[in-house]
Amino acid sequence: MDSLITAAGLALAAGNPLAALDRVALREDAPALALRGIAMAQLGDLDRAKVLLRRAGRAFGPKEAVARARCVVAEAEIALVSRDLGWPSKALDAARSTLEKHGDRLNAAHAGHLKVRRLLLIGRLDEAEDVLVGLDPSPLPPASRAAHELAVAGIAMRRLKTKAARAALEWARYAARRAGIPGLMAEVDSAFLALETPAARLIAGGEERPLLLKEVEALQASPALVVDTFRYIVHKQETTISLATRPVLFALARALAEAWPADVPRATLIARAFGGRHADESHRARLRVEIGRLRAELRPL
Repeated sequence: MDSLITAAGLALAAGNPLAALDRVALREDAPALALRGIAMAQLGDLDRAKVLLRRAGRAFGPKEAVARARCVVAEAEIALVSRDLGWPSKALDAARSTLEKHGDRLNAAHAGHLKVRRLLLIGRLDEAEDVLVGLDPSPLPPASRAAHELAVAGIAMRRLKTKAARAALEWARYAARRAGIPGLMAEVDSAFLALETPAARLIAGGEERPLLLKEVEALQASPALVVDTFRYIVHKQETTISLATRPVLFALARALAEAWPADVPRATLIARAFGGRHADESHRARLRVEIGRLRAELRPL
């Protein structure tokens, strides 16, 4: 690389895309196109960034596999920011394999973190955790270490492990400050805010109130029987029964739980479960059948 390319790369690593563009804005060679694409992504012009990165990937020669792989990783990051979850993940896996094969562990780790973030967005926690286990954060520079800890915190929050999430975010904040990248520090602050923002609504005894994530965690661990309208389950501590494929039974369980310890009028149950405005004998007969099915499903509780 020449001195301008090196200087532009250092500016991008420090989160200063304008300084990078000052050095390569008028150049059309492959390394400059790649750096311009990353700079445009940091400035928020994602469409232009994708065009530049694809041009750069085509411009690199057949012997420059590492450079092409880095372009793929950068394009994957843009797709993730754009919430384009249909972007071909196999291309990212291939790029990561190429980077590992050629000893570029830093960019290979970055590709791994991008894969984890995508898996989190589509709700595949077990797969995300498996990928994360294979990434050693100790040799990573501050910016990459912050990304790693953000991924750890994301999994912990979805698992309702708030202490582990807070510990990971503290590490992420420390690493982001060392990196000195404003956008990264803002991302960490936003993740912290999720711990202090109501994450659920509790309805009990005819009253309702918002719950923080740590309060949701405490409720899940308590001996209370909980009807979870997010996952369509009924559970008590370690025993969980899914009613995701039984919408009528779930509607009845929810209506009964919301009114507990009071009773629920038959007409209300019929309206909640079947949508009927006027209960007739057929509704009442069906209600008896469905209540019997609900009792059978919840017997383990």
